[in-house]
Parts: sequence; structure tokens; C-alpha cells
Amino acid sequence: MATLAHPVSLPRTLAVRHLGPNWYATVMGTAIVGNAGATLPLRVPGLRAACTAVWALSLLMLMTLLAARALHWARHRDQARAHLLDPAVAPFYGCLAMALVSVGGGTLIVGRDVIGPEAAVAVDAALYAAGTAVALTVAVTIPYLMVVHHGGNRGEGASPVWLLPVVSPMVSAALGPLLVPHLPPGQWQRTLLFACYGMFGLSLLATLVMLPLVLGRLLTGGPLPLALTPTLFLVLGPLGQSTTAASTFADAAPGVAYGGAIAILYGVPVMGFALLWLALAGSMVLRARRRGMGFAMTWWAFTFPVGTCVTGAEGLARHTGLAALRWLAVLLYAVLVVAWLVAASRTVRGLVSGALLAAPREPSPGTARTR
Repeated sequence: MATLAHPVSLPRTLAVRHLGPNWYATVMGTAIVGNAGATLPLRVPGLRAACTAVWALSLLMLMTLLAARALHWARHRDQARAHLLDPAVAPFYGCLAMALVSVGGGTLIVGRDVIGPEAAVAVDAALYAAGTAVALTVAVTIPYLMVVHHGGNRGEGASPVWLLPVVSPMVSAALGPLLVPHLPPGQWQRTLLFACYGMFGLSLLATLVMLPLVLGRLLTGGPLPLALTPTLFLVLGPLGQSTTAASTFADAAPGVAYGGAIAILYGVPVMGFALLWLALAGSMVLRARRRGMGFAMTWWAFTFPVGTCVTGAEGLARHTGLAALRWLAVLLYAVLVVAWLVAASRTVRGLVSGALLAAPREPSPGTARTR
């Protein structure tokens, strides 16, 4: 389908026809800027206020996208069903779960400064419950669709996007412990904490199955298409988020023997591999950029995954007391902020021009579906 000449003049209902679930990545990428910045092991005047403003922006973006996606399903069911059956688009439903849980966690981390502690707990609980339900659903449903209905994509090899559905429960595992102190002592607290342990294992084991496929695809099939190259950063998501989860488990259950030691023994090696992958993925992106890689919505992969590495480094710095890890968190946060500014500004420009909501030029599943 050819790109429309004047997308800005399209009717409002038609403008959301091609609004896919990948747009929730903008919410995730925005929320992590506020969440990670608020817990940095560094005192900067005005930083918490700035993080609170970013959280408010992420909440507004979430509500806007939920309304727009509801309109998409109501007015364009054929396209919505096509997205579910498209192997390039369906995995992005994991972004909905992560967006809900991330904004909910931000409400408890910084949003309480604006709406108060009680309201923050209520909002976080609602968003966490909804996001976790979606996460567990997509963790089963999307792999099922990939096996049963996405068979035409088998010859193209694994994509880092495949990680999105299975990593979403890890976000719930990492942010669930924030709610533990606000639950009644005893069974309620223990149930949530053990549920987080279960989601940690679910996501970690699924990632360990998927990740060799992704690396094997790169080694045997060569570089990804230019527009898909930023998705290599998605591999950082389960690495940084699992490191964060291990730290939050230790924080939520300080009485558990060796909780902090387990977080360190798990997190330090995983963070080492995350830094190795960051260097590899960054080199591939620079290569793609030199070969003409332009902006696409895949650039949002530079935000949330890097943000999870920030929170992972923060947790390790808290449990080890190492200054090197504190500065690593600060350095990664600087990278995150720059990436967010670039992705956000280019997205706004694409929205104003109408290009990002226009019909994709190449509807083939093998192309870089980035809109």
C-alpha cells in the first residue's frame, strides 16, 4: 500500500488504523527515565522534580495510548487481528504489559510526591494487577501464535523482538516488591513475593531458550536489516531487569538469609554480559547508521532496555557499596537520557508530519515493520 500523500489531513479514526502495540514502547521508555533517575545513587538538585515530571508525562502518554488503541480495536478490528497474526507486530503486545507496570511503579517511586502515598499505592496496585495479567497472558498467547500461526516466518531466523512477550513478567517481578510493604503482613506479603519469584523464573528460563536463537541468527544469518538493528538492544531488557529483580527481592525480604549475597552473585555476572552485549549492539548500530539507517520506532529500543541496566547497576551498587557500580549507573543513565531525547524528539516530528501513522510502505512480514 502506498504512503498517503497528506497523512495529516486524514480523519481521526483512520489516523489510528496503523497504530500498533509497538507504540507502548514510548511509554516504557519514558517511564524508565523517571524511575531510574529517582533512585540514582547521586544527589542532584532538581533531579527528583524532573523525574516526577517525566512520570507525569508517561502517565499522560499511557492514558492517551490506551484510548487510541481502544479506538483502533473498535474501528479497525481487521487491522487489529492482522497485527496479532503478523510475526513482526504480535510480540509487541508485551510492551502493553510493561508500560502498565512501569508507570505503576513510577507512581509509587515519585508520583506519591504529587498525589500522596495512599493514592499512589492504589494507582500502582491497579496498574500492576492489570499489567501483570496482560504479561502472563501474552507470555503464553504470543508464543502459541508464533508456533501455530506465524509459521511463514520460520525461515527468517529469530529476532530480538521475540523476547518482548517473555520478558514482560520479569518487569512485574522486579516492580512487585515495591507493593509488598503496603500489603497486610503474613500471607498477602508472602504470596506476592513468591509470585514475583515465580515470574522471575518464568521469564528467565524463557529468555535462556530464546537468547541462543537470537545470537545464532546473527552468527549464521549476518546483520539484521538496517531498520531492525536497534532491536538488538532489546536483549539488554531481560539482563538488566533480572538483575534489578534480584536486588529488589533482597530489599523486600531483608530477613531472608543471604538475599543480598544472592543478588550480587547473580547480578554481577549478568551485568558483565549486559555490558558485553551493549558494546556489541552499539557497534552494530554504528555500522547500520553509517550505511544509512534512518529513524524508525525501533529507536525506542535504545531507552527501556538501557534503563533496566541503570536500575540493575543501582541495585548492585546498593548491595556492594562499590563506587564503580554507582558511577556505572550514572554513566548508563546519561546514555539513557540522551537516547530518550533523540527518540522522543524524532517521534514528535514524525507525529506532526503524519509519517509515523501512515500506512507502512512494505507490508511484507519480512520487512522492518516499524510504524
